[in-house]
Amino acid sequence: MSGITGQGTTFNLPNYTGELFGITPQDTPVLSAIGGLTGGEEANGATSHSWQTYDLRDAEDDRQALEGADAPNAEERVRANVQNVLEIHHESLDVSYTKQAAVNQLDGSGRTHPNAGSLNGSNPVSDELAWQTTQALRQVARDVELSFITGTFHDPGDNSTARRTRGLIQAIATNVVDLDGAAFTSEDLLDAMQLAYDNGGIMVEETRTLICGSKRKRDLSREFINADSAGYRNDDRNVGGVNVQVIETDFGKVNIMLDRHVPDDAIIIASLEQLAPVFLPIPGKGHFFREELAKIGSSTAYQLYGEIGLKYGNEINHARLEGIGEGS
Repeated sequence: MSGITGQGTTFNLPNYTGELFGITPQDTPVLSAIGGLTGGEEANGATSHSWQTYDLRDAEDDRQALEGADAPNAEERVRANVQNVLEIHHESLDVSYTKQAAVNQLDGSGRTHPNAGSLNGSNPVSDELAWQTTQALRQVARDVELSFITGTFHDPGDNSTARRTRGLIQAIATNVVDLDGAAFTSEDLLDAMQLAYDNGGIMVEETRTLICGSKRKRDLSREFINADSAGYRNDDRNVGGVNVQVIETDFGKVNIMLDRHVPDDAIIIASLEQLAPVFLPIPGKGHFFREELAKIGSSTAYQLYGEIGLKYGNEINHARLEGIGEGS
């Protein structure tokens, strides 16, 4: 089964009878938890967005002052700028008038038209354009989810290549534990979590989250939940509308978010409260929108359009494991 390109007609978009099931996974847990395609923040009239970070000096136990002393030397903290770009997601739909009207023409036999028959039952899709729009939005959400995790930053100097937002894996550059193909253990994860914690991350219990794919989720269950010696308590809760499993660790309760877009050799340790989608509002249209294209024939054509990027806060407040081997 595949999609088609070009205009949808009764010949290439046949109707069927019976309950309609989707066969492609549609879950986008990271995007859903931080706002989806309708929430988040707005870019300030530019195709890039920026935020700032700052740090404090290390705590010292010998900075006590003498009585009556002159004022100490002045010290100030320097702020740093962090930038990401918005990437364009652009889809189009084109459905013939006949296809929109012939909702009860079912795939069968008895006519020259290959998709016209007299099967019992009714077509569950009564509005082809609305149904196709919903599927296009779901596809865009999956694309955005993948970009927010594995996206490679690209801010082109001309319009010959597309802008690409920086995803979490590339953004997390400081707190990285590379197993170089070795098997995963609970200590490896705790080492990475400690890096994030020591740098001021994973401080908010409700949003302290491990993001991983199916293989690493089984590792986490084995190491933290199922092992007789693990001793970690297990629970669940809702984060931004996404149900997640919760385990108790040395660094407090941690959400486990299963996400099929995370590479098999990685686990992301995220402070979700620092993540947000950022949109460029198009005047008079909004963030992600559908609009009808110019009429040129006996069909209805729409385009879906939106510009979105990832705000990830202070990258040293997150961490990641990489290079997890198949021996685990």
